[in-house]
Order: sequence, then structure tokens, then C-alpha cells
Amino acid sequence: MTDIHNILREYFGYHSFRAGQEEIINSILANRDVLAIMPTGAGKSVCYQVPALALDGITIVVSPLISLMQDQVRSLIEMGIRGAYLNSSLTPRQLALATERAKAGTYKIIYVAPERLLTDSFIDFAKNANISLLAIDEAHCISQWGHEFRPSYTKISDFIELLPYRPIVAAFTATATSLVKQDIAEKLKLNSPFELTTGFDRPNLHFAVYKPLSKESWILNYLERNSDESGIIYCSSRKIVERLCETLSENGIDALPYHAGMSDELRTKNQDDFIYDRVKIIVATSAFGMGINKPNVRFVIHYHMPRNIEQYYQEAGRAGRDGEKAECILLYSGSDVSLNKFMINKGSEENESLTPEERKAFLKEELEKLRIMTFYSTSKTVCLRKRMLNYFGEYAPQHCNNCSVCEDYANDDYSEIIKPIRKTESYTKEEVIPDKELFEHLKVLRKNIAMRQSVPAYVVFSDATLREMSGTKPRTEKEFLSINGIGDNKLKRYGSIFLAEIQKYIDKKGV
Repeated sequence: MTDIHNILREYFGYHSFRAGQEEIINSILANRDVLAIMPTGAGKSVCYQVPALALDGITIVVSPLISLMQDQVRSLIEMGIRGAYLNSSLTPRQLALATERAKAGTYKIIYVAPERLLTDSFIDFAKNANISLLAIDEAHCISQWGHEFRPSYTKISDFIELLPYRPIVAAFTATATSLVKQDIAEKLKLNSPFELTTGFDRPNLHFAVYKPLSKESWILNYLERNSDESGIIYCSSRKIVERLCETLSENGIDALPYHAGMSDELRTKNQDDFIYDRVKIIVATSAFGMGINKPNVRFVIHYHMPRNIEQYYQEAGRAGRDGEKAECILLYSGSDVSLNKFMINKGSEENESLTPEERKAFLKEELEKLRIMTFYSTSKTVCLRKRMLNYFGEYAPQHCNNCSVCEDYANDDYSEIIKPIRKTESYTKEEVIPDKELFEHLKVLRKNIAMRQSVPAYVVFSDATLREMSGTKPRTEKEFLSINGIGDNKLKRYGSIFLAEIQKYIDKKGV
């Protein structure tokens, strides 16, 4: 078994684990099941990718979305880790080839959709493979009490029972109430799992609720003031997504729509344009975003109030994955409540799998969640962060001083509140101050490399890594390797190119 700290440094380029990661990894390596609740941006993937490299066999990762699988595998390959995905985006020939390579032990980590687990071809492969670990991402999808229930997730335990021996099972999610957590453990049949919740608070996120006279005017004003930033605007219906996109276009703002009424091809194109930074704004229904690993989303705006805190936390949490300051803004109106009540009742009636008693319990639970979400949205005196953290059973101080309530924005119009996103002055370990001009040079270099390789820019290096690079100005490979986010493989691939760019800048500036 390889030392996990060496794996972390060599492949991932980090010199220490984040909160909870080491405990989770050690539990997996001790052959213990895991149930981990970790907020977006806390490093869930490291918790199963590191043990995957330390264990002898294959790690299977169950993931709900094709885009997430593709993104994760791209990142693995960049780090020098043998990974693959098996999903419907592959042609039959590609799928057969990938499966054959998997059988031959070519890959250490394989991503699959839950729907594929019980197909004959995958069962045949799995029965003959040395599967050490089964990791379930977005595990809340298994619970009908969760906000994103997917029936295909309930078949995971059936798949496990078909295997000749049971692998370690590790479940991960960013959002789970005590009821959902219990449901996950029961439906996956976890064996005395090591349970860990690292905390739901994300201090870099600023939460705000406003009640503007015109939501569209508010958004136009906000986008004009934050024109260089990337963001997501969530709407409750396809119609409003299209209408808002049209309004933004008429006002010279490039934005793309994303909703279930579009063709798969167009949805994929628009999503890729957003991920690859070809467009800064995407306007979407809740169909967009699960598993999107774009780290530089600086704001998430909700045009309508979501129906519960879990959904809001999950969607708003797509902002600021890189740990830098970001805005989570909810534009509230009284009609949001009646709209959500209608959608809850409609969803209950359309779910034919529920018995009358289950339907009654479901309605009661969902309406109570809506009531709590409404309290959050109309709060004038209670800190928004406190309301949210208390909902997940976590202690919070009376005031966070990082939300609209704590900043005492008690103004019905809120038109004065629109301001540029707050910036931080330092971003990395030991208070390294980035060189803004060099940072821009390095971003251009990264963009050119990413375009040649047809990958998103953040797959090459994150903004945080570039900022640390610009601040420390490494001149040797050893200094370059000491930067967070740079492992051995990225040193080999990009070290000489970036070191040359830094040296060129130093020579020019006489730094």
C-alpha cells in the first residue's frame, strides 16, 4: 500500500489534506464503509481517488451525469492517473473497447452511470474484475426524501449483491438532512459506516436575498457591474429562461439557455461553452449544474425561490468552488410561494409509485421544507447563514457579517445594493500576494494550452494555482513543484513552459 501523503503530493500537487479527507481515506483503507457529507469545494473526489491509487484493484465511481464523468476523467488524465468512463456518450465500438481495456486492468478508476450497473455487459465485466472500492457520488439521489431523487440509484445495492465479493462502499454528498442521511445508509446497506460531516459553512460565499421591483432590471444592472465575471442564473421554468436570455441579448449581454426542452446536442454545446469560458453567463432551470466542476463561477442568482433549503444550497453552492469570494443571490417575490406549492402538489400527483400514505407524508414533508425556505427568503433580522446552517443541524453564531441581513439591507427596493463582487487581497498559503500582471500573462498561456488540448482551462491549472505561481514566481522545478495544485505529472507537462514565461516576465520587469 502506497503512502497516501505521497499520492496526494505526487498526483494532486497538494502538501496536506483538507478537513476530514485523511480520516475518510484511512477508513476506506481499513476496509470500512463510509458516509461523508462534505460541502461543494471541500474535496470529495480526493477522498475516493487517493485510496483508489493505494488499493490493489479497480475503483468504480457511480456518477449521475455524463458531463461530470467526462470532466473528472479529463482531470485524472492530466494528473497522470489512468481513468475512463462508460456511458451513453460513447459509440458501441468505443464502449466495447473501453470495457475490454477495463477487463485488462488498464484503468484504476472507472466512472459509470447508475443505469449502466445492471446491464449484462457491465455485470459480466464486474463479476470478473477486482473491484476494491465502489464510490457513490451525489448519494442523496438515492433518497426519495432528498431534493434530487433518482430511481436508478436505488438499484446500486442490487448490483453490489451480484458481485462475487463485496467491495468497500463509500457514499458522498454535499447536502443531506438527518432523514436523508439515514435513508442513504439503509438503501445502500452500508456496514457500520464511518460517518463524517465536515460542516456546511462556506465562508467565501456571500448570501443575499433581495426583493426588487423588477427582477430583470436588477439582473441587467448587476451584470453590467460584474461584466468580467462568470455566473449562473436559475429560473423556475423554460419559458422564463428563454425570455431572460432574450432580454440579456437585447441589452448586449451574451448568455446561453439550458433546460430540458432543448435537444441533447444544444444543451451539451451550451454547457461546454460555459465550462470552456466561451460565454460567461448561463441561464438555466434546475436541470443544469449537478456535478459541474467549474471553479471560477463568481455568482449564482436565483430568479425564483427554490422549494427547499437543500436545493438552494446545492445550486447556490456552485459558486466559488475555488475558495475565492462569490455571491449567492435570491430574488424573492410573494408569488414564488404559490408557484412552489403548485409544483409540489403536481409532483406528488404524478409520482405513481407512492401509496396514499406515502403521498400524504411526502406532501407534508415538502410543504414544511417550503415553509422553512420561505422563512429564509423573508428574513429581516435572522442571519441567512445561521438559518441555513441550523437547517442542516449545525451550530452558527448569531451574525456572520457576510449576508444581506447582517449587513442590514432593510430596503424594499434594494436597487442600491447592486455592487461588484467582493474581492480578496490574498488567496493562498502564507498570505502570498499575487502579481496581477503576471497572473494575466499566465492566464493567457493557460488558455492557449487548454485550447490546443481541447480541455477547460481549469483542468490545466486552477486560478488559485496561477495566483500562487504569480506571487511566488518560481525559478526552479523544485520551487514550481511546491505550489499547491502541481504534481509530478503537471510538472513534466507544463513546468518548462510556465517557468519560461515567469522568467521572461522577471527579466522584463527586473523583479
